[in-house]
Amino acid sequence: MNNLKDIATQIRRDIVRMVHAVQSGHPGGSLGCTEYFTALYFEIMKRNPGFNMDGKGEDVFFLSNGHISPVFYSTLARSGYFPISELSTFRKINSRLQGHPTTHEHLPGVRVASGSLGQGMSVAIGAALAKKLNNDPNIVYSLHGDGELDEGQNWEAIMFAAHKNVDNLIATIDRNGQQIDGTTKSVMSLSSLKAKFEAFNWQVLEMNGNDMDAVIAGFNNAKSYLGKGKPIVIIMETVMGKGVDFMEGTHEWHGIAPNDEQLQKALAQLPETLGDY
Repeated sequence: MNNLKDIATQIRRDIVRMVHAVQSGHPGGSLGCTEYFTALYFEIMKRNPGFNMDGKGEDVFFLSNGHISPVFYSTLARSGYFPISELSTFRKINSRLQGHPTTHEHLPGVRVASGSLGQGMSVAIGAALAKKLNNDPNIVYSLHGDGELDEGQNWEAIMFAAHKNVDNLIATIDRNGQQIDGTTKSVMSLSSLKAKFEAFNWQVLEMNGNDMDAVIAGFNNAKSYLGKGKPIVIIMETVMGKGVDFMEGTHEWHGIAPNDEQLQKALAQLPETLGDY
C-alpha cells in the first residue's frame, strides 16, 4: 500500500508540473481523483499496456470527464502505456497529450474522445454490452464528474443500463461538490445521488476517494456485486485539489494553472517519489 501511495504522490507532482508548464489545464479534479486512478491501474484492473483498441480479454476504462486528462495521462505513462518523458509534451502543438483525450492521436490507453461532457456513461454501457455479446467476462470501469450529471444524456443511459441488466459495469461518480462555475449545490443541486441511482435500479455503493485503503476496499466490494443483474455505481467522495493545501475544496482551481511561486509551494507538499519526467 505504501508503494501505491508513493505512486499517487508522484502522479500529483506530475499533474501540477504539467499544467504549470503550459499555463493551461485542470489541476483540481485531477488531484482529487489520484487515488482512484492509482488503485485502478496499479492494483484493480486486469489490463494490457500493449493496448488493443477493442479491449477484448481485458478490463477497460473510460474517462467521461475528460478535462481531468493530466491525472489520466500521468497514470497511463507511469503504468507503462507510453514513455514517461512524453508527459513534457502535454497540451503542446502536435502532442498526443491534448487537453482532452482524443482517439485520432492514437495514444495507447485512450479508447474514446472525451471532450464533450455527459457522453461517457453511454459509451461505457455500450462497451459493457459488447463484452456480454462477445462472452468476455472482463469488466468495464468508468469515471464521471458530479457536475457532469447536469447533462441529460446521463440519465437516459442510466435508465437504459438498468433495463438491460448491464451488470458488468462499475461506474464511479467523483462527488467533489465543485464544478467550473461554483459548487454543484449552487449551480444545479444534485440532492441525493444515492437515492437517484437507487430509483433507477442501480446497485449503489459509497467510498472515500482520497483514502487509498478505502478505494481498494471500495473497488473490491463493487466487484462482489458483478453479475447480479444490476449496473453498479460508486459514489466517491473526494476533495478537489487534494494534496495541495491552497487548491483544496474550491472550484477556483477547476481549470487554472499555478504560477511559478504556487508551483514551488505545491511541489514542496508533494515529495518526488519515483522520479520526475
